[in-house]
Amino acid sequence: MLEYQSTKQMLRVVLFVFLLLVSAEAIRLSSEKPRNIIEFDSGYSEASDYRNGEQCVPRLMSKAGEYDSLSLCDPAIVHVAMTLDSEYLRGSVAAINSILRHASCPENIFFHFIASSSSGSSPVQLTRIVSSAFPSLNFKAYPFDEGRVKALISSSIRKALDNPLNYARSYLAEIIEQCVDRVVYLDSDVIVVDDIQKLWSVSLSGSRIIAAPEYCHVDIGKYFTGEFWSDSGLSGDFQGRKACYFNTGVMVIDLGKWRKGNYTKKIENWMEIQRERRIYHLGSLPPFLLVFGGEVEGIDHRWNQHGLGGDNIVNSCRKLHPGPVSLLHWSGKGKPWVRLDEGRPCPVDHLWKPYDLYTSPNFSRQ
Repeated sequence: MLEYQSTKQMLRVVLFVFLLLVSAEAIRLSSEKPRNIIEFDSGYSEASDYRNGEQCVPRLMSKAGEYDSLSLCDPAIVHVAMTLDSEYLRGSVAAINSILRHASCPENIFFHFIASSSSGSSPVQLTRIVSSAFPSLNFKAYPFDEGRVKALISSSIRKALDNPLNYARSYLAEIIEQCVDRVVYLDSDVIVVDDIQKLWSVSLSGSRIIAAPEYCHVDIGKYFTGEFWSDSGLSGDFQGRKACYFNTGVMVIDLGKWRKGNYTKKIENWMEIQRERRIYHLGSLPPFLLVFGGEVEGIDHRWNQHGLGGDNIVNSCRKLHPGPVSLLHWSGKGKPWVRLDEGRPCPVDHLWKPYDLYTSPNFSRQ
C-alpha cells in the first residue's frame, strides 16, 4: 500500500514538472514573432475613423460589400483626385486627413490617386502607406504613363515643376472611369478646413469646364515670353477673352465636357509648341491659361489661399490674405513639413501641423 502511494506521488511530481515545461515553452513560443510575418512600419500614425452622420445619403455597394466600378457612378459620391509620390506623400496624407476631418459625409468621398513608379516608391508602396493611415478610406490608385508626357516637357524655373506627375491633372478625364463626370483636383500641399461638399457642389454654368478662384489683378503676361507676344498667331489666342490668372492646384473639373471637347489634346498642342519655341514659363500652368483663360467659373477666393510656400526664387514666409478661409495652399518653393523639420517654420506652417500624421523621422520611403 505504501509502495502504491509512493508511486502515485512520484507520478504527480513528474506530471507537474511536465506541465511546467510545456507551459514555459508555450509562453516562449507565444512571445516570439512568427518568422514568416514581416512587420510593416509605414512611418505614419492611423487617423481617426471618420464616419457619416445620419443626414448623409447612403452609398451604393456591390454584392460583395465593396465599392466597385458600378458604385463609383453613384451620384452621392464626392470625387477627389490627387497625385501620389514619395517626395510629397507627407503632404498628401495631411491633405486627406484634413478633408475627412471637416467633411459632413466622409464615407461618401472617393479618392482617385494618380501615382508614378519613378517617384522613389512604387504605387503599391505608396497606397499601402495611405491604407495604413486610413484603413477605411475609399480610393483607387492609377499608374501614370510618364512616357506620354515626358517628350512634351520643357525645363522651367523650378525643377519640381518639371516632374511628369505635375502634368497628371491634364489627363484625369482619360485616367478616371468614364462614368465619373466631375472631380475636385487638389495639389498635395493643401489643407482643407471646410466641408469639401461645398466645393464639389459649385455650379459650372453653360460651357464652363473648370471652376477655380480667379485673380484678375495678376498680370498673366509675365508667364509668357517675348517670343509668344511677338507672334500674333499665338498671342491672338487671347483676343476677345478676359483671361485671368487661376491656380491649377485647386480645380473643380467637369470631366464629361472635358472629354467631349478633347481638352487634353488642346493642352498637349500648346506643350508641343513650347517644346519647339519656348513661349512660356512655369511648367503646367500656362497651357491651362491658354486653353481656359477667360472661360473659368470663378469661385470664392476662400477656396485657395495660395502662395503660402513663398515665391519660387526665395523661400520667404507669406501671410494669410484677409477674409474667410476654406483651403490653405502652400504653393511655391517652401513646404510646411520641410520647414517644420528643419526648425524654421513660417507662422502659417503651424496651421498645417495638426493634420500631419508622420511619426517616424528615421523612416525611409525609398
